[in-house]
Amino acid sequence: MSIPYISLPQPEELTSREKEDAMGAYLMMFAAFAVSLPLPIINLIAAIIYFYINRKKSRYIHFHCLQSLLSQLPTTLINWGALYWALQIFFFENVEVNDYFYAYLGFMILANLIYFTFSIVAAIRARKGVFMYFIFFGSYAYNRVYSSKNILFYDNEEQPEITGQQLNKPPFE
Repeated sequence: MSIPYISLPQPEELTSREKEDAMGAYLMMFAAFAVSLPLPIINLIAAIIYFYINRKKSRYIHFHCLQSLLSQLPTTLINWGALYWALQIFFFENVEVNDYFYAYLGFMILANLIYFTFSIVAAIRARKGVFMYFIFFGSYAYNRVYSSKNILFYDNEEQPEITGQQLNKPPFE
């Protein structure tokens, strides 16, 4: 038995406020810069707060907030690992700087660049009203927000009629 899904809103059906709020979800990665503290947990806390404040506004915003929050988790863990290792090396001096540290540092930089690039592209697309599904988190966020078995907050949301060419499609089509 397949789960019925709610049809996705098309860009012209979304308000500019919905598009801006969805874009804002991806911009939470700059929260640490805004408070001038290089702590990766600040970005995660900002993403969690933004998610809980905006998730009830519309499914479109809820999807982007959830996808942004889920993609923030591994990046935060990777950054925390590097921060912990660096603190051990520079302040407590009980760990040596070796090839593993440099390999992890390179991995962290690469992961952050990928996350940064995907988030900026997703923010631009969200502002245009277009969905972008991240490789690991997009399908989960879509299923969580748009499957009809998960009607959580949106009982009053009208379903648009499907007419013509659809720009926004589910991740599995």
